[in-house]
Parts: sequence; C-alpha cells; structure tokens
Amino acid sequence: MTEPGPVLCSRCGLARPSDEAPAVALAWASSRERGELRWLCPGCARQHVRDIEGKLPDEYW
Repeated sequence: MTEPGPVLCSRCGLARPSDEAPAVALAWASSRERGELRWLCPGCARQHVRDIEGKLPDEYW
C-alpha cells in the first residue's frame, strides 16, 4: 500500500525520497498517535529511541 503524498519526518521535516533503496527506507520508523500516522527519519529515530521504547507495552519486555 502506498502513502498518499510524500513521507515527511514529524520531528525535522525531512522528506523520504521515493527512489530510496528498500533497506534504507526500512530505517524510517512509523507510529500511530491518535489515529494519525507519523514518521521519523533514521536520524530522529536514533535520537529518540528511548522515547519510542517507552511507548511499548510491557509484554514486549
């Protein structure tokens, strides 16, 4: 399923290139907050990994 419009990082605004290699595209992190799909570029995902881990339910640990 394709996204409507460009994928943008919700932190820094970086746009994911449509011709990006699949392995690099997999480094983007997505989350659904209040029904809205949000994306983080690889740099912002690395920078905020603790925040991302903090949102996981206890059964993941």
